[in-house]
Amino acid sequence: MAKVKIYTTQYCPFCSRVKSLFKSKGIEVEEIDVTYDPEMRQKLSDQTGWMTVPMVFIGDQFIGGYDDARSLDEQGKLDPLISG
Repeated sequence: MAKVKIYTTQYCPFCSRVKSLFKSKGIEVEEIDVTYDPEMRQKLSDQTGWMTVPMVFIGDQFIGGYDDARSLDEQGKLDPLISG
């Protein structure tokens, strides 16, 4: 099973939604709070091209944010990504 890592901030409603999505599926996630870590946010932005959170990684693959994770789930593609 691939590890799910989510970079979040404390004030982000989409971060809460994506964590709830994975929780509802019984999938454990590693949450990394970058609220007070501008250097990490810049590093992530450089790596992904995104400026916003949440940033969801499954294994080493960046899949996007909440809308992307939800879309993958609705298409039946999220579970296979996690199952590896």
